[in-house]
Amino acid sequence: MHFHEKPNTYVTNVEIKVSDLQRSLTFYQEIIGFKILQQESHKATLTTDGETALLTIVQPEAVEEKRSMTTGLYHFALLLPTRRDLANVITHFHDKGVHLGASDHAVSEALYLNDPDHNGIEVYVDRDESEWTWHNDYVHMVTEPLNIRSILEEGDGNWNGLPAGTVMGHIHLSVSNLAEAEHFYTKGLGFEIVTRYGSQALFISTGRYHHHIGLNTWHSENAPKLSQNQVGLKTFSLRLDNEEQAATMKGNLRVMGAPVIEITGGFQTEDPAGNVVLLKF
Repeated sequence: MHFHEKPNTYVTNVEIKVSDLQRSLTFYQEIIGFKILQQESHKATLTTDGETALLTIVQPEAVEEKRSMTTGLYHFALLLPTRRDLANVITHFHDKGVHLGASDHAVSEALYLNDPDHNGIEVYVDRDESEWTWHNDYVHMVTEPLNIRSILEEGDGNWNGLPAGTVMGHIHLSVSNLAEAEHFYTKGLGFEIVTRYGSQALFISTGRYHHHIGLNTWHSENAPKLSQNQVGLKTFSLRLDNEEQAATMKGNLRVMGAPVIEITGGFQTEDPAGNVVLLKF
């Protein structure tokens, strides 16, 4: 999991808006396997190790359903420590009757599902980086059927929620203009492109990870941004390495006209599609 350590820039927390906080808490505890780290009347922070906040769920006072296509969250992705953990998750989801998608991406093995508000979730495990294939600076990724039988052979049936070593592996965003998003994240925040899928999707990372952020316009080209009270993505947080890096990012963002707002422990900005990014030490 060194891809999710400094000096890399990686996702630490995702904050989503939901229509019913209690319903979502039940789902994220009983189905996904989180524990509550902190809870308020309209907000809860979730963890796997009792210390680290991975997911924050918020119920706006005047919550609105998302009735049309917008930019925002495509999915957030929970990275498990081992393939055995993924096997145990598959068994647990089967026991709960969860409807799943599943894919082998060559670099990883992944499950896909939605929460009660249709926020997308990926639960995955990486293959060892020695098994990844690189063509110069592009990593080889595919979308093929997942060999669930092979994974289940490694399971032990020991389901006690998400393991403590789970991290927020990446976030995948729906954007309105891919070229603008590429410019923002590469020139503004210093990410590198590691894979392209035609003219509608690209994947970016630091430290040669297969991706810390995915960007696509598959269902969101020229779409408006999510409104303040609509269910979906509220913010996501990226880990900063040092003050020099932060200063460089701020300078880049100001040159391109992106907002830079000082917050406790870092700063806040917004990508061209309206996705709010918190950059923190």
